[in-house]
Amino acid sequence: MWKWVAALVVLYLAGFVAFVASLPVPKPTAKRAQGIVALTGGDERLSAAVNLLESNQADRLLISGVHPNTTKEEVKRLTHGGARFDCCADMGYMAENTRGNALEAANWARAHRFKSLIVVTASYHMPRSMTEFEAAMPGVKLEPYPVEPEDIDLAGWWHDTRALRVLQGEYAKYLASTVRNAVTRPALDGKDQGGKSRTASR
Repeated sequence: MWKWVAALVVLYLAGFVAFVASLPVPKPTAKRAQGIVALTGGDERLSAAVNLLESNQADRLLISGVHPNTTKEEVKRLTHGGARFDCCADMGYMAENTRGNALEAANWARAHRFKSLIVVTASYHMPRSMTEFEAAMPGVKLEPYPVEPEDIDLAGWWHDTRALRVLQGEYAKYLASTVRNAVTRPALDGKDQGGKSRTASR
């Protein structure tokens, strides 16, 4: 019994180290897409997404998971948005978690008939985000745009208690997300094959 427990612990730890080592590196730019989706959770994510929009890297921007009391004007001031922000940035107030972000973005992309999106979030959050986005919109091309968080030392995570706690929590959520989508995807595919339309639900 204890051997199995020890083996699972070793496997979990090895997977965690591999997860951290494979986190995407922030990019100086991104390939152009039809839309940009920024996941709230840090000012650096929003600023990066708005910069991409103002640089004409996409036609439109969705900021997903905005607090109900936050206005578009406030986000514009925070991110130094310009004319393109005024015309082409949408606030998404429905999402409360990463899966909600993916479903909100899928509905937004469908409404605008977008087939390609740039996904902007923190580098440590990108693996789980991509898992959820790919499950929510399998027909859309996704371009990850990871951003380095300002308040977490990812380079020295092994001696940073906060970074270790955040990364370990994110790894556990990533595993849960991967398993859930692996289980639910065959059921959704079966419904598609049976002729029923597939709709996003929370």
